[in-house]
Amino acid sequence: MSVFRPKSHGGDRPSAPGCSRTRRSSVRPRFRTRQADSQFDSAESLALPIAIARECGEAVEATGGTELLKGKVLANVFYEPSTRTSCSFAAAMVRMGGGVVPVTGSTSSVAKGETLSDTIRTMACYCDAVVLRHPATGAALEAAAASPVPVLNAGDGTGEHPTQALLDLFTIVSERKADSPDGLTVTMLGDLKHGRTVHSLARLLSLYKVRLNFVAPPGLEMPAYVTDAVTAAGVEVAQSAGLCDELLAATDVLYVTRVQKERFATPEAAAAAKGSYTVDSAVMDKLRPSAVVMHPLPRVDEIAKEVDSDPRAAYFRQMRYGLFMRMALLRLLLLGA
Repeated sequence: MSVFRPKSHGGDRPSAPGCSRTRRSSVRPRFRTRQADSQFDSAESLALPIAIARECGEAVEATGGTELLKGKVLANVFYEPSTRTSCSFAAAMVRMGGGVVPVTGSTSSVAKGETLSDTIRTMACYCDAVVLRHPATGAALEAAAASPVPVLNAGDGTGEHPTQALLDLFTIVSERKADSPDGLTVTMLGDLKHGRTVHSLARLLSLYKVRLNFVAPPGLEMPAYVTDAVTAAGVEVAQSAGLCDELLAATDVLYVTRVQKERFATPEAAAAAKGSYTVDSAVMDKLRPSAVVMHPLPRVDEIAKEVDSDPRAAYFRQMRYGLFMRMALLRLLLLGA
């Protein structure tokens, strides 16, 4: 999940037009998406990035990082606003000794009408890998088809956010002090229609023995392609519009998402959905003492600030876990191990 390989599926990396590239023989991992083949297609295959993320975390806490990616350069290409994903990928690269070239739609030749594929080909002349966020679903696939270097999907419209799913998985197992999420009940709450993080996380969790609850306002339910994929994998799924006491009491992980107002057709439609659910101290009182509360951030009003001091609130720690997982992904992508 999350890394789209170039068209060349052997070890050799072709040159972009006008660029001279060194031929590589290492085989890089592939990750599952709705449209792409994957190396991470089983619970067993996910043990490797989790183990490497733990190693990266230990290195950061001990010495600030490593020099494993010294001489490597990452292109951070973001056509949509981002704080956590953009900065965490940049920090991950820097903490492993690499460099980062930031690109935004407003300050690049995109403003002059340059196509996505041309932008990616350009960055491939300068960089060893590309991180891409784009408002169009499927943009990462388009970029990967044009790119002679690996492309990581950092969010494509309302489609997927696979690297977020991997860091969310790492957060869950780290907070629960477990090797896997097997046996857990995970409740996803909020705008599940537009929230690409939950689309990816639900499908990733379907590789394990979990139970999933999808709680969303009418009209913002989890897309059918996600629920179909999850149920086809044998996962028990319950959907509802209400956050009842019984459901909260059975929840091990509460994953909260904001209303994606930028995805609505009109401001009025977004305003009508806003405030559908708020996780406050009253909700926290109904959760288990061992529960974990997560949020991909940014939050608006779906989690009250009074919850921040609760030890079960893991959303700020979640960002730290994200740094470690993205370090692991870059290491796997550029070094193979």
